[in-house]
Amino acid sequence: MLNKIKGLFIEEKGQGMTEYGLILGLIAVAIIGVLGFLGGDLKGLFENLRKELPGANTTEPTV
Repeated sequence: MLNKIKGLFIEEKGQGMTEYGLILGLIAVAIIGVLGFLGGDLKGLFENLRKELPGANTTEPTV
């Protein structure tokens, strides 16, 4: 009986999955932060690329 009670507190099944979930969550937060910080610059970069490409549509896209 004592071993079963100890097993409840020492059980490590699922610990690895929890750690992977936390790592993926932190990566997602970091990506969202970087895109929020650099979003305007990236938009300008892609707009300039679109203008420089030969045969590109010169009308503004509707959003």
